[in-house]
Amino acid sequence: MNNNIQNTTDFKKFIKTRWLVSLLLTTLMLTFYFGFIITIAYFPNLLAIKVFNELNIGITSGIFLILFAWILTGVYIFWANNFYDKKATHFKKLIK
Repeated sequence: MNNNIQNTTDFKKFIKTRWLVSLLLTTLMLTFYFGFIITIAYFPNLLAIKVFNELNIGITSGIFLILFAWILTGVYIFWANNFYDKKATHFKKLIK
């Protein structure tokens, strides 16, 4: 029983990795989202360019943004299931 687990190097690395993944995924999503919004605000003519018959860059960019959010969610789920949850369970067992 080690209740002082928070001071170990392994636990600190675990917390640092959690923050790094969270900040990376958040930064990616916000960058793409605000990039899309800024493009709408300042370059609306760019988004009006037709890609196919009735499909323009604005619609395809919006669809890509939604798909990108799903992909980032999938990346987080994969990371959490394969790495984070295992380590968290390990530390919980050490505390008990």
